[in-house]
Parts: sequence; structure tokens; C-alpha cells
Amino acid sequence: MAFTRATGKHRLPSRMTRTTRRTVGVAALATTGVVGTLAASPAFAAESAAEQTGPLKAVAMGDSVAQEIDAQAAAQRQAAEQAAAREKAEAAARKRAQEAAAKAEARAEKEREAKVRAAREAERKRLNAYTAPIAGSYVSTFYKAGGAVWSSGSHTGIDFHAASGTAVHAVGSGTVVEAGWGGSYGNQVVIKMTDGTYTQYGHLSSVNVSVGQTVIPGQQIALSGATGNVTGAHLHFEARTTAEYGSDMDPVAYLRAHGVNV
Repeated sequence: MAFTRATGKHRLPSRMTRTTRRTVGVAALATTGVVGTLAASPAFAAESAAEQTGPLKAVAMGDSVAQEIDAQAAAQRQAAEQAAAREKAEAAARKRAQEAAAKAEARAEKEREAKVRAAREAERKRLNAYTAPIAGSYVSTFYKAGGAVWSSGSHTGIDFHAASGTAVHAVGSGTVVEAGWGGSYGNQVVIKMTDGTYTQYGHLSSVNVSVGQTVIPGQQIALSGATGNVTGAHLHFEARTTAEYGSDMDPVAYLRAHGVNV
């Protein structure tokens, strides 16, 4: 029994017919510029390429994709290397900044320590310094001067010229061991110095310190006057080995030994 090829509206066109129709359609669209748009369409391009080239075109497309993947991988590697280089540079910069900050802090700490040491040394020198008991004055009667006015037969200290009410200063650092009336010395102050010696200030009009009080060089301790056995206002100053009368030593030599020019 022979079969008759089906005809009618449901029969699909042959491949040649489809190609012919597409060719005619493309030729018609070329005059309007639409063919460029269709050619750019992925579906159109894929179908045309498959129908026109077959396996050869697929191989070429595979090579192109592989090249694109390789290019992307290379770009990613380059970006990763650049990011690693930036991170390394930033880490190195942070390390340098930290080292610089640490060095600056170390220098600042050394400077602070140096200032503290300098301040301590300056304070130590100040506390160990000596000064004249009357500023801008001079010795009016020297040590061991003879005369009937002194019960011992000679002067046991030195007298500084001073009007009554002139400020009297501690010649150095020490502790007050006597403050008040002292017989023929009138109002007096006796200070035990830090080096173990004693200084005495007599004939005072008033006393500004008390027993047990510590004093520093140049601190005002009294006002000069004419109390006790005197003929006029002045300051009687003694340097002693003890707090008691009779242990006197040369006050001028004593002061000069401590850097005071009298």
C-alpha cells in the first residue's frame, strides 16, 4: 500500500523552504535597516550560525569563551595581587607610624624624666643654698672684736647693719630649736641647720617662727630690732657647733664656706 505525502495547512515547510523564506525576508529588511538589529539578536545569530557553519562555529565559540575565562581569571589574579600589595603597603605604613609614635613617646618620656630630674636638682640646690641674713647689708662689727660691752670679753658673732623692723632671713635650711627671749640677746631664734651646725639671730624686734618649724634659705623668720643688751638696732648673727652659748665659730668664714659673700 502506497502512502501519499501529507499536504494541507498543518504540514511544516521544508528546511529549504524555510531558508528561502528567511533569505527573502532578510533581503526585504535590509532596505529598512532592520537586518542589522536582527543580526545583533542572540537568538537570530545563534540560529543562523548553527545552520550556516555547524560544528566549526561551535569550536570557534568554545575557544572564544575559554579565552574570555582566562582573561577574567588573569584580571582577578591581578586585582588580588594589587589588593595584597595595597594591604602590605598599608600594613608597612601602619607599622612605621606605630614605631614613630613609640619613638616620639619614648623621647617625650625621657624629656619629662629629664625635667623632673632637673627640677629635683634645682630644688636640692635651692634647699642646700645659703644666703645672707639681711639682704643688702654689711658687717658692722666683726667676730672676736674686743670690748667691755661683751661679757666674754670679745664678740661671739658678727653684727649686720639693720634698722629696726628690717626683715631677717634664715641663712639656710633647718629646724627652729629656740624662738623667743634669750637674755642678753633679747628676742632670738636658733636654727639647727641640715648640716648639723647651728645659726643664731639676736636682738630681734619680733619673731615669726616657732620651735619645731622647718625653714628654707631666705625665708623670713623675724624682724631686726634692739632688744637685749645693745646700744642700737642691728642683727647679731652667730654660727655655732651646738645650740648653746660658747660653741661659737667664725660666722664670716662659715657663710663664705657656704657661698655667701660677706
